[in-house]
Amino acid sequence: MLQAGDLPTFRSRTRRGKNLRRFFAWCVHFYTALGLVAAAAMAVALVRDPPDFRLAFVLMLVATLIDATDGTLARWARVKEVLPGFDGRRLDDIIDFLTYTCLPLLLLWRAKVLPDGQELWLLAPLLASAYGFSQVSAKTDDGFFLGFPSYWNLVAFYLYVLRMPGWLALSLLLVLAFLTFVPSRYLYPSQRGRLNRLTNLLSVAWVVLLIVVLAKLPPDGSLPDSVRWLAVASLFFPTYYLVVSWGISLRFWQARRSRPRDRTDGLLTDNPPS
Repeated sequence: MLQAGDLPTFRSRTRRGKNLRRFFAWCVHFYTALGLVAAAAMAVALVRDPPDFRLAFVLMLVATLIDATDGTLARWARVKEVLPGFDGRRLDDIIDFLTYTCLPLLLLWRAKVLPDGQELWLLAPLLASAYGFSQVSAKTDDGFFLGFPSYWNLVAFYLYVLRMPGWLALSLLLVLAFLTFVPSRYLYPSQRGRLNRLTNLLSVAWVVLLIVVLAKLPPDGSLPDSVRWLAVASLFFPTYYLVVSWGISLRFWQARRSRPRDRTDGLLTDNPPS
């Protein structure tokens, strides 16, 4: 039991504990903000003449790794409780829109990936991504992204490295932009669950392949066949991600369609599953 003389010491320790938690919370926000530093450096790499595409992709990877890990750190530091006046999710969204959408699309324009005269179509993924980021339900309560989650950095990487025909690159961009508006579920690897643990394990091997590709990628855009084949091998993970996500969405839609419906007060409502 505390004695009267112990009260100032207890208060001092409590104050130091609160200050330490605030310090750790601000460190997590600073770590998130490093993605903005990577975005600034990425922009410099793209606007210089000639552009350094390899550096831009390396910085995209750095920003993605920060984004993949800062949520876990934020939950550990309980940043919402410790710093309720600062919205870390808003900061994260600002950085993500730059590093996942704006700068990758700028890279596609600078790299002349699309056919001549078709560059205006890059506005389609830009506007679709703005719609996706603005959706209140962009992340579902059961731990999924809703609609294509604006992975334009990965799209830019594969379109640049694989050098697809212009019409195919344009078609892929437009299809994925359209899928942003389709309410299908996509894996959210930083959430809990056995499937997400498997996804994270596979992503480690995938990231290793990407690092090897980037190490061998010449900054001037001349692509050896070895780099191209390594990039093709790394497609195992995006293929897994899309196939599993679409499979989950199909099962979800089938389950909703098979639920019995009752008429209540003149309205047609779904019965909750038993």
